[in-house]
Amino acid sequence: MARGKHRLATPVRLLAGAATVLVIGGIVVATGTASADNAEPARARAAADCVADQVISLRDMLAQLRSEPAGSPAAARQGEVPGPDTGSDVRAACTGAGKAGGSVQQVAEQQDGDGGRDDEENAGEDAGRDDGQDGGAAREDEEFPGRDQAGGPSPDDFVDIEDVSPNVDEPEPGPDASTGTFTSVCGTNEEGHRNSDNFMVTPGKVNGAQHVHDYVGNLSTDAFSDEESLDAADTTCALDDKSPYFWPVLRDTDGQGDDVNEDGGGLDGNIGEILDPAAVDLEFRGNPDGEVTAMPEGLEIITGDAKAGTNGDANAKAAWTCTGFEDRTTEQYPLCPQGSDLVRILDFPSCWDGENLNSANLRDHIVFPDEDGSCDGDTVAVPQLRMTLTYDRPDGDAFALDSFPEQQHDPITDHADFMNMMPENLMNLVVNCINTDQTC
Repeated sequence: MARGKHRLATPVRLLAGAATVLVIGGIVVATGTASADNAEPARARAAADCVADQVISLRDMLAQLRSEPAGSPAAARQGEVPGPDTGSDVRAACTGAGKAGGSVQQVAEQQDGDGGRDDEENAGEDAGRDDGQDGGAAREDEEFPGRDQAGGPSPDDFVDIEDVSPNVDEPEPGPDASTGTFTSVCGTNEEGHRNSDNFMVTPGKVNGAQHVHDYVGNLSTDAFSDEESLDAADTTCALDDKSPYFWPVLRDTDGQGDDVNEDGGGLDGNIGEILDPAAVDLEFRGNPDGEVTAMPEGLEIITGDAKAGTNGDANAKAAWTCTGFEDRTTEQYPLCPQGSDLVRILDFPSCWDGENLNSANLRDHIVFPDEDGSCDGDTVAVPQLRMTLTYDRPDGDAFALDSFPEQQHDPITDHADFMNMMPENLMNLVVNCINTDQTC
């Protein structure tokens, strides 16, 4: 199937030379690289000796990473989780003048097959994409940047929901408003479909998000998904809705996750047991100014900014609340009273340019309505997706959102992704329900 007008080919990075590898606790580091000039044996021996000197330190770091103190909330909050980039520690120790063997390079944790990588994986440098959401171009000298900055959240990231004033103000529907709704029933990820990829922002790059996503809908979604592969896959949704819906997981930071030594998990600063949502509501809504038109198949939409902690709040759309307090939202983590559950509300843009399935920054082709809910003259209204994710009330402030490591679990970075893969007849049903003011 045809991709969007601005879809650009993912560049491929070829890794030259051969490497002898040392595997310690699942982390792979190179003990030497083949060079074009056939480096003399003394240089090779020096490089190998250097890595050998680091083995005990590396093992100690891994042991500490697996220990309870390393996974504790206190360590996570202060960014003290050891070993987020152990390969770079070896690289730094064994590179530069004073080491006769030259550089010893990290080989990324690569596995072929399901969710794996090979030596021809791109470096995340997808021309035309930016880093305003999940991923973007990785630095040339570091495949997964920012790991040395992992930490947080801070106490200031939390607020008692009862201290937040009512602030929800929906636009008043006009005489031509489309007020119906359609809910796609897709479950709550009972299948445990999770990974740290994002095929929309960093296509072809495993762990392009550097944080774990929960998925409902399409069961095949990973770094290599496209319209063709998604169309051929099964789905958790009713009525053959094959759309992928995904968002960063929430974690119990007092718990112990099973991915503490993995990309997207502990290696990227995301520590703790993943919390399953108690409810996932995927509601498509109308427009207060007029009717909506059908989304085309393959339309890609994002909401929020996964790097809002450093980018600023221009594209941030985080809205947190608690059940019983839906008249107010906050960009902080809300502390809910007894009997109230935690809620994330993620509204998507819905004013489409009428032509493109995506754009270079995944924002320009579809934007948010104006303050009064209307779409300007250059765009048309499509059904607006609202994701509402509800979680059993966490214990105190021992919870946090997965994030890029340098974002330090800032709640303002909440975000989500959607690609329309509804059959045409289903999308027509959605539009009809909304435009005829029905609840479907």
